[in-house]
Amino acid sequence: MKEEQTPVYRSIIIGRNPVLEALKSSREIEKLIIGKDTEGSIRKIIGIAKEKGVPWQYADKSALDRISGGKAHQGVIAYVSAYTYCHVEDIIERAQIRNEDPFIIILDGIEDPHNLGAILRTAEGAGAHGVIIPKRRAVGITDVVAKAASGAVEYVPVAKVSNIAQTVDKLKETGIWVGACDMDGIEYDHANMKGSIALVIGAEGYGISRLVKEKCDFSVSIPMSGNISSLNASNSAAILMYEVNRQRKNSK
Repeated sequence: MKEEQTPVYRSIIIGRNPVLEALKSSREIEKLIIGKDTEGSIRKIIGIAKEKGVPWQYADKSALDRISGGKAHQGVIAYVSAYTYCHVEDIIERAQIRNEDPFIIILDGIEDPHNLGAILRTAEGAGAHGVIIPKRRAVGITDVVAKAASGAVEYVPVAKVSNIAQTVDKLKETGIWVGACDMDGIEYDHANMKGSIALVIGAEGYGISRLVKEKCDFSVSIPMSGNISSLNASNSAAILMYEVNRQRKNSK
């Protein structure tokens, strides 16, 4: 019996010039690994990474040697996404093909890969048509995300967009109501979440950005009875997704 292979959701680019060109292009870069005590053009690479919000970290030469498989890395390696992202329109079309009202999850800056994986897994189970994430300052689809999602990345389309606020505007223009998960909103089980809907889940610790929140049509909250003031992003998303699922079933 052939051993099942784990799919790889990222690959690497090695060397200063290749990494620099990748940063200048529209290539999706997940993270940079930079050798300690490196100088010269590495400073330029770090500067561009900071401008574009690409995360980076220092590592020992031995670590870079191991990642590059012994190839000449010149003190820098870029992890790039090998996952094929879709367009927002593809997610809406998926709902139309199923003859269903669009049900979309928007993640405003989720940085924890385990949270993203858990959200994708719940989205698949709750019947969401797709997930939208920002291109910068947020985690993309990586091996860690795929493992946490337990296979859901193969079934839930994910779109990467340059601007979440503008995307919210475009969704609203198509007749989709957009709700924000926010502690100041109406309790989720009192909110009408039937019909075409997109739910916005904010970043860990920061919540939804002010501009995105202002553009949402309404806000929903999750009441807390204990001493902790809020749930983490994936737990909040799960509760709201299954509330949408429940309301849809009860409206049939």
